[in-house]
Amino acid sequence: MAGRCTVQGAALRGVEAIPVDVEVSVSRGVPGFHVVGMVDAAVQESKERVRAALRESGFTMPDGRVLVNLAPSSLKKTGSGFDLAIAVGLLVASGQIDPRVAQGTLFAGEVSLNGGIRSVSGLLAYALCARDYGYALACSEDADGLIPVEGLVVKGLRSLRDLRDGGFRDVCLMSSGSAASRLDYADISGNETGKRAFQIAAAGRHGLLMMGPPGSGKTMLASRFPSILPPLDEDEKLRVALVHSVAGEDVSGILAGSRPFRAPHHSATAPGLVGGGNPVRPGEASLADGGVLFLDELAEFKVSVLQQIRQPLESGVVSISRADGTISFPARFMLIAASNPCPCGYFGDPERECTCTSGQVRKYQNRIGGPLMDRIDLHIDVRRVAPGQVISPEGGVSSAKLREGVMAGREYASWRRAHEQVEETTQGLMASCHLDDEDARFFERMAKANSMSGRAIVRTMSVARTIADIDQRREVSRADLCEALSFRVREGVGS
Repeated sequence: MAGRCTVQGAALRGVEAIPVDVEVSVSRGVPGFHVVGMVDAAVQESKERVRAALRESGFTMPDGRVLVNLAPSSLKKTGSGFDLAIAVGLLVASGQIDPRVAQGTLFAGEVSLNGGIRSVSGLLAYALCARDYGYALACSEDADGLIPVEGLVVKGLRSLRDLRDGGFRDVCLMSSGSAASRLDYADISGNETGKRAFQIAAAGRHGLLMMGPPGSGKTMLASRFPSILPPLDEDEKLRVALVHSVAGEDVSGILAGSRPFRAPHHSATAPGLVGGGNPVRPGEASLADGGVLFLDELAEFKVSVLQQIRQPLESGVVSISRADGTISFPARFMLIAASNPCPCGYFGDPERECTCTSGQVRKYQNRIGGPLMDRIDLHIDVRRVAPGQVISPEGGVSSAKLREGVMAGREYASWRRAHEQVEETTQGLMASCHLDDEDARFFERMAKANSMSGRAIVRTMSVARTIADIDQRREVSRADLCEALSFRVREGVGS
């Protein structure tokens, strides 16, 4: 048996799947099975999986020389997703199945030793690639994490035996489900200032830092933040689900409209937080795209790791440079952080004495770093609630009430931008506030008195603009400026 054929596969690079031609040549000569084209160990191992799977499925392994070339050779290929394309190419080239089975179809899947087809991570990326290039997608009938993609034909395979007569199966695609039950701010008594800060953060997509002693409710406040965020729209669902699909994460909550809430432990490494590794994978910052990245015990993170999120906070993109090029992941997240004020945790607590020296307190807070602090819009102190308030049957303001303000603020801001047609620049922001001369001079005096950086000034003004949007007012008032300044100028942490 001798022959050649080309089957369509794809390689994952970041959150994108790039088409790859799987060229298979079966010829007479010394028996051998070789895979070339800048492949990693997982792709090399496909030879043994495919060999065993063909035999278990009733096919024969060609006796001659088998050469598989994955083109372009300049693109690095990783993972087990090429198994199915290699197996199909080998069967077509050796004349064991009808060549029409492979026409117009992109294959993505891993084969098991008994010939079964397993799903692989990143199926949504493969699906978008197939649609964009006019192919159908052939994968496991149990397409884990694959959602309906408009204009795409999906073909399912249970095992290689299905290829004998071209008998593709229906694929079980994930559909939008119901959102999981959420925690509610009504469960938290007191901390009304903190709830107000979270409402402003949600309305204006601002970052927020909480500082307070252990047991003051920082984690409780943060964990309920998703309950006041608007659900993901259809475009956001696709973008966010794509990142989670590539990472092999569950996408059911995303399809239900729930925004991601990622809370990595403070022992996280730089690749774990912002992405990296070999092969390159998205980190927590990218998995929080469209949602929330919550960093608890902020000062306990390694300084070198923590500073990695400064650039994504500004650009909304994580760029990872490698010898073969730069890989980019989306990272448009809202940063929520919490920290104790000192090593013992009780600096500034009126009820419990702090045992740390002033030098220890300063060193601990400096671990966060001024540049990162400067990029967080809202800084709040969280105090422990009195016992009587905790056991009181009267709950605090509910998530539903806070969400009303969030939705009103976002809708008014969208309407205002559309009618004012102001550019999203520093000058545009200042113009959109419509400050009168007296308030402008007041804000200038406060900025000088507190030695605010240019970034801090802009971010404080942005918070004031959000406060006015929540109240659906065109002009930013003196009261808005004062409230915004109260979230920036704090005792114990510099701005």
